Amino acid sequence: MTMLGQYRGGGSILHRLPAGWKMLGLVVLALVLVTPPPAWWNLGGGAVLVIAGYLISGIGLGELWRQIIAIRLIIVFLVAVPLLFLPIPSVLGNAARVILVLLLAALVTMTTRTTEILDAVQHVLRPFTRFGVNPDRVGLVLALTIRAVPVVAGIAAELRDAQRARAGRVSVRAYVVPLLVQSLRYADDTADALAARGVE
Repeated sequence: MTMLGQYRGGGSILHRLPAGWKMLGLVVLALVLVTPPPAWWNLGGGAVLVIAGYLISGIGLGELWRQIIAIRLIIVFLVAVPLLFLPIPSVLGNAARVILVLLLAALVTMTTRTTEILDAVQHVLRPFTRFGVNPDRVGLVLALTIRAVPVVAGIAAELRDAQRARAGRVSVRAYVVPLLVQSLRYADDTADALAARGVE
């Protein structure tokens, strides 16, 4: 299950809320969660907000759990590596903040069409054209990024399933190298397609 590019149709208040307001809310909430040191009030409040958001949107707690499973490798990385240098409370607090932001971002993408997100980004960047910013190009890059996430996730799932079918387990080295190669191949194909259409 991928986090980005998986819009779920619905009629909830979150679905009807303009994309710009949702993205602004995401930025504000992310700042509230990430800026101060981990504390019970912002982590607990963030967790309540995430749960409420998935319920109000009609997406449900089952999908919330699937989103957590989808980022399990990120969770392991956020916990395992810092434990070598930091105390357990700090590690868990920092990991919780990042996870909450990711789950909120997933909620935004699941209740907002990609075209609406791109339109909102281009609208916000339009005044910056006088400084050399190209809103259309930024929108294109964002669209390609959103599109790449489920593609790479699909490649990863196929490689994992293939390894399990052959060996019954997943070898990290035999998994990461092919994933990197195929991801770079996808990036090259995308670049070639854009160049063929005159996009620099």
